[in-house]
Amino acid sequence: MSTVPTAFTRRRFLVSSAAALGFPTIIPATALGKGGRPAPSERITVGAIGWGTIASDWTPTFLNNDKCQVIAVADPMKEYGHYGYDGKKTGGREAGRKVIDAHYSQSASKPAKGCVAYADFREMIEKEDLDAVQVSTPDHWHAYMAIYAARKGLHIYGQKPLALNVAEGRRMSDEVAKAGVTWQTGSQQRSDQYFRLACELTQNGRIGKLKRVRVGLPGGHSNWNGMADQINPAPLPPDFDYEMWLGPAEQIDYRPALLPLNWRHNFNFSGGMITDFGAHHIDIAQWGMGTQLTGPVELRNVSGVMDKTALYNTATEFSFECVYENGVVMHVASPTHKLMPEVEAVLQNPNAKKPFDHVGVMFEGDEGKWIYVNRGKITASNPDILREKTRPEEIHLYESKDHTDNFLSCIYDGKPTATPIEVSHRSISIAHLANVALRSGSTSLKWDPKTETIADNMAASKLLSKEWRKPWAL
Repeated sequence: MSTVPTAFTRRRFLVSSAAALGFPTIIPATALGKGGRPAPSERITVGAIGWGTIASDWTPTFLNNDKCQVIAVADPMKEYGHYGYDGKKTGGREAGRKVIDAHYSQSASKPAKGCVAYADFREMIEKEDLDAVQVSTPDHWHAYMAIYAARKGLHIYGQKPLALNVAEGRRMSDEVAKAGVTWQTGSQQRSDQYFRLACELTQNGRIGKLKRVRVGLPGGHSNWNGMADQINPAPLPPDFDYEMWLGPAEQIDYRPALLPLNWRHNFNFSGGMITDFGAHHIDIAQWGMGTQLTGPVELRNVSGVMDKTALYNTATEFSFECVYENGVVMHVASPTHKLMPEVEAVLQNPNAKKPFDHVGVMFEGDEGKWIYVNRGKITASNPDILREKTRPEEIHLYESKDHTDNFLSCIYDGKPTATPIEVSHRSISIAHLANVALRSGSTSLKWDPKTETIADNMAASKLLSKEWRKPWAL
C-alpha cells in the first residue's frame, strides 16, 4: 500500500499550481490550523466505503449536494448483481464508480477527475485527498473503519447500527472525540419533522408526566436476495475478496444466503432486527425521554425465539422491558406482542391491507394521553396535543431537515450533528443488551450506564465485547 505525503496531496497541488499561475487560491483550513476543516468555499471530498444496499440508496444525497464531491469508492466486491433492498441493483466498487461518474458527467460543474475504485478502503484513504468518508458496510466493520478514519483526521458519516457490540461503540465514541472530527450516524429519523415533534411535545409535558414508552420493531428474518435457503458453503462470486469482506469477523465459509443483506441475521456480523430497527426506534425513544447520554438501569422480562445453531441465529420474536432510574419503563417488542392497542383503534382503516403498523414509538403519559410516531405518521390520543406549538421558553430539540446536509454543514462549522456518536452509542447499547440477555439465557440484567457494566452475570458480561480476528487490530 502506497502513501502519498500529506504535504503534497491533490488539493495542495491544486493550490500551489494556482498560486504559481497567479490565480486566486483557497487556503485549506488545515493550513490555518483549524483541525482539518475545509474553508466554506471549498468542496468537501468524500470517499464511499462499501457499495451495496444502503450505499446505493444513500450516496445520491451526497452526489446531489454542492457542498461535497464523492471522488472514490472502496468495496471488496468488484461488481455483482442481486444487491439493493429489492435484490435487483448491482453492487460492488465498479457499480459505485459508474453511478458516481454518471452523475457528475451530467452535472453543470464537472469534476476535474473521475471517481477512483479501490478493493481496500485503507488504500483509498491513503492515496486520495479525502476530507470525509461514508461508511456503508456490514456492522462488523463499523468500529475498525471508524477508528481508522478518525485517526487519519477524516470526518465520518457512519451508517447504523453504530457498532457490533457495546465495547466497540464505546471505543468508537472515544476515538472520534479524541480526534475531534465530525460524526453523523445514519439515523435519519433524527432529521424527520414528525419524530422531532413527537419527542419535543413529550419533553414539554403535552401528555403529562411520561410513564411508559412502547417501541414496536419488526420481527422475523428478511430474504432480500431470495437466497436465504442457500446456507451451505459455495464458490465465491467472481472478483470478490471474501477475506477482505470478513475482515475482523470470525472465519466462516462463504454462503450465498449471507449476501447482500441477510448477514444482519447472523451474530458474527450483526444483531438481527433488534439492532437493525432498534437503532432507529430505540434512538427516538431515548430522544423523547431525554436520556440520550445515559440508559436504563435494568432490563427485565426478556424473552425471545431464536435458533442458536442456525446460520440465521438472531431472534425472530422478542420482548423486553427497560427500567430507567426515574421509573419510566420502555417496552420493546416484535409484532407478536400487541404493544399499542390504543393506537390501533385510532388508526384503524377498513380499506387498508395493514390497518395498523406495529413498527413505531408510543410515548404514554400519566393522564391517559399518548403520542404515537412512525415514518410518515404521527397521531395522538387527542389531536389537539399535536396542534399546540412549542413556546419560546420551552425545550426546543435539535432541528435538521436534511441528514446529509447537516453532516456536511457541521464539517465546516465544527458544531455537533443531529446524531452525534455518543448519542448513538447510548441508544444502540440498549439493543445490544437485549441480545446479550437472549444469548446468555438471562431474563433480566442489572446495567450501570455510568460504567457500562453488567452486575453479577459473568456469562452476559463476556458478550459485551468480542475479539477481532487476527491480524486485524488497531
